[in-house]
Amino acid sequence: MSEHLNVTIRDRICQILLNRPDKKNALTMAMYEGLTQALKDADANPEVRVILLGSTGDSFCSGNDIGDFIGAINSPNAVQAPLQFLQTISSLAKPIVAVVPGVAVGIGVTMLLHCDLVIASDQASFQLPFARLGLVPEGGASLILPQLVGHRRAFELLVMGESFSATTASDLGIINRVVMHNSLQDLSILEAGKLAALAPDAVRQSKAMIRNISQSQLQEVLLAEVEQFAARLKSAEAMEALQAFMQKREPDFSRF
Repeated sequence: MSEHLNVTIRDRICQILLNRPDKKNALTMAMYEGLTQALKDADANPEVRVILLGSTGDSFCSGNDIGDFIGAINSPNAVQAPLQFLQTISSLAKPIVAVVPGVAVGIGVTMLLHCDLVIASDQASFQLPFARLGLVPEGGASLILPQLVGHRRAFELLVMGESFSATTASDLGIINRVVMHNSLQDLSILEAGKLAALAPDAVRQSKAMIRNISQSQLQEVLLAEVEQFAARLKSAEAMEALQAFMQKREPDFSRF
């Protein structure tokens, strides 16, 4: 298990917290592997009825750790850990409550598309800057977002990639509700407790029934997205964008 994850079980709720606040909870390969194992363990544990996915610090998840990704670009397994995480979170039987206190970027947003109840602080912000980084959507976003918000809004979110507020995320149906920042943790635990008190088999069966996306289709899309994402990571456009990010400058795509 990664040192940057905190996992506790209490009152039939398994709380999994991203714990890298100094890096805005940016995900490393080790964190992906730890998250995957923690989610699988919670889903298999008969003492757990609800999974609560959150974070320490003021951010939820700022996406991938760029330095970690640049270092792994030439590895044939560079995208296997993220893919296994996405395959796992998208297929869990038990309900997932996500708690978003602040910044959510890239996969920090797309993972929310696989959660069942998402509660965000009024201070939270969201961004899907894939094209801005010379990349393409991941996390099933190319399938789920157009179904959720329509082609034009999905294009705006995934290609234009500008930041948007928690209120906008709620209006679009990406999250369930927005609450005052100082009430976020207490309200999230309360909602998770309500879920944990319900008939567990009925909850799991209901979750499976109301998923409006074919699991087989979603898994195919996750794999196709990751394959294209991996190819884009090695592109000249992505290298320019990632280097610009590390150098704290705007990328220059004028030569492409």
